[in-house]
Amino acid sequence: METTNLTINGFVLLGFFELPSFQLGLFLIFLVIYVGTLLGNLVTTALFCFDPYFHSPMYVLLSNMSIIDLSLTSLVFPKMLDIFLTRNHVISYNCCIIQLFLYVLLIVSEYFILAAMAYDRYVAICHPLRYSYFMSLQVCFWMSLVSWSIGSLDGIIYAILISSCSFCGSHEVDHLFCDLKPLMMLSCSDTYTIEMALLLLASITGLAPSLLTLVFYMYIISAILKISSKEGRRKTFSTCSSHLTVILLCYGTVLGMYMRPKSSYSIDQDKVFAVLYAGVIPMLNPLIYSLKNQEVKKSLCRIMRKVFVTKDSAKCSINKP
Repeated sequence: METTNLTINGFVLLGFFELPSFQLGLFLIFLVIYVGTLLGNLVTTALFCFDPYFHSPMYVLLSNMSIIDLSLTSLVFPKMLDIFLTRNHVISYNCCIIQLFLYVLLIVSEYFILAAMAYDRYVAICHPLRYSYFMSLQVCFWMSLVSWSIGSLDGIIYAILISSCSFCGSHEVDHLFCDLKPLMMLSCSDTYTIEMALLLLASITGLAPSLLTLVFYMYIISAILKISSKEGRRKTFSTCSSHLTVILLCYGTVLGMYMRPKSSYSIDQDKVFAVLYAGVIPMLNPLIYSLKNQEVKKSLCRIMRKVFVTKDSAKCSINKP
């Protein structure tokens, strides 16, 4: 791809340029995923905000997850849709750094929100009588605030370190968005110190919530196995199965993206993982939570009945002589 018209102030996002005959088909696929993600997460967020039944710590954390999913998809997909439709691959330098900052912010915040949700399930299953003490709305608020604050700080550090790199060669970013690894590969300056600093930072912000989640689920599984009734074990496990499914999807995809050995590294695989993490998983998350949660389904049914009953009543009143 030619970059002669690109100034030093910008990059070229190559995206799926190697599939020129599939651009329209990819546009339609990405559009469906994006619209599905928007609808699903907007509906669940509105449901959790406006239905008093869901004003509890667990659903506050789920609302945070929906906001992260909405933001993550909106960060990546609109530019990709623009590339498919207009062939405009150029992204400015400042927008690229901002995109990296927001991406890191959302990923790290999601990890800590997932850990907070694991703690919520741990308290609910292992200490049910003290749940209101350990997981009040105030505690949940501070957990959310800390998660977003750590994510923001991490994003700022990543953005500053990448901004210190020099990009004097090719400006073609062979990825769907301005991710860390493709940008580091373009830098013509010595990045060893930056790589070590980022590795240390990623180890702390990625390992800490992961270990917390693992420890909480070890206690949860141990408590479930101690339940004598098979039906009791099934019902108890069902209360955390949705969260466990989302954890496996998120962690599995991120590990596939960033923890593969260099010998097996493939940018094409990274692009597939990016689509999964930034689009498919955020689209599936509301379905996972709603399909496995009877109260969510009941609340949606109540809202739908109210909408249709109101419409029918209005029609009847209009048709009356």
